[in-house]
Amino acid sequence: MSIPLANRFAQYAHQLQFDQLPPETVHEAKRRFIDSLATAVGAMSCDAYRIARRCAQRVSSATPSTLLGGGTSSTEWATFVNGLLIRYLDFNDTYLSKEPAHPSDNLAAVMSVGELTQADGKALITAAVLAYEIQCRLCDAASLRKNGFDHVTYGAISSTIAACKLLRLSVSQITHAIGLAGVANVALRQTRSGELSEWKGCAFANAARNGVFAALLAAEGLSGPAPIFEGDLGIMKLVTRETFEVAPMGAESPASDGFMIDRTYIKFWPAEYHSQSAIDAALQLRREIDDLSQITSIDIYTFEASYNIIGKYNQAWAPQTRETADHSLPYCTAVALLDGEVFLPQFEPERFRAADILDLVAKVKVHLDDTLTLRYPKGIPNRLVVTLRDGRTLTKEVEFPRGHAGNPMTDAEVEAKFLRLVEPRYGKKTAQWILAQCWELDKLNSITPILQALGG
Repeated sequence: MSIPLANRFAQYAHQLQFDQLPPETVHEAKRRFIDSLATAVGAMSCDAYRIARRCAQRVSSATPSTLLGGGTSSTEWATFVNGLLIRYLDFNDTYLSKEPAHPSDNLAAVMSVGELTQADGKALITAAVLAYEIQCRLCDAASLRKNGFDHVTYGAISSTIAACKLLRLSVSQITHAIGLAGVANVALRQTRSGELSEWKGCAFANAARNGVFAALLAAEGLSGPAPIFEGDLGIMKLVTRETFEVAPMGAESPASDGFMIDRTYIKFWPAEYHSQSAIDAALQLRREIDDLSQITSIDIYTFEASYNIIGKYNQAWAPQTRETADHSLPYCTAVALLDGEVFLPQFEPERFRAADILDLVAKVKVHLDDTLTLRYPKGIPNRLVVTLRDGRTLTKEVEFPRGHAGNPMTDAEVEAKFLRLVEPRYGKKTAQWILAQCWELDKLNSITPILQALGG
């Protein structure tokens, strides 16, 4: 009989060491910390963050963890607040497979548990790479959304395992923690259906918070149900509804194909990832249109995941919340054409409810194209056809938008994104200091000074 998957994950987590990580993987992890801190700072004006922070600051702890934006709380609450910030703008990194995911969501758990355990930079990087490995391999193995469950279900497991690594738990303890996290954190896809609420940006933060909670319980000896994946009422039976295999993980065996963090994508624009190629195409087409008022129709030909996640809901044509706007293929495309820019101002209510943008969005039609679906998830092909009043049509197709693994952002572009989000709130000196520290993360004794620099 093969080893249960939770046991295999536990053994892998226990054995993985920093010295097994190639230099390019370590470098990619540093880029993800930089990018995630940037997106967190960019979200600090959001109401959801203020609500979560107020709740967190009611909780004191003998071993406090830092809240980004100022203050401290318990390790679990810090994971929730910081995770909400990292995710809220829909600007953090992405991985696309049978199940799409935002694996940098795991970094909130890594940072808060890292503070708790006084982990050094090498331990933080190892835990981060481990979390990416677990979540992305699960995403490759089986879909959740096709059965109505949310991708954060896998995130509870990956966050738990990262926390266990930092807590230096035994194989047995990690196995129990996976059972605790897996049995209690099955999330519904309703989070991302129709008119989206503030919870969209909180869902993984909650999963990560619960993952940390499971790890802390297991550290004290609490047992969890098993086998959590293969059991007669486990994840494979009730959630994925299929038996699946997880491919050899980075450094697990000679058959491994490297570490998954190297295949994830940093976002160039703050919008749901499947819209990135449509935004890219729209910005290119805009240069060919002298007068945008001459547009009579915009046809977007897209693939199944894009159509079903951001292209089929009526609310996408008249978004009432930021969360709906950044998950609207019609809106993201139209605002790119109209404004020539897709950044934080494009997702403010006064912009997505404005008459000029709604008039243009009304001219958009989204079409499911099965030939494009065949090219996903290797690429995310969106084709735009803009028809003008004089009868001309302009067409642009993009498969690998800026930031995709097939068209990655440079270090300079990652730094520029960081500075654009961090400098307005914290100033150039602090922003540059944090950047320098993150690039030297593997040489640091603690991440706390970086987090505290982002206080207040």
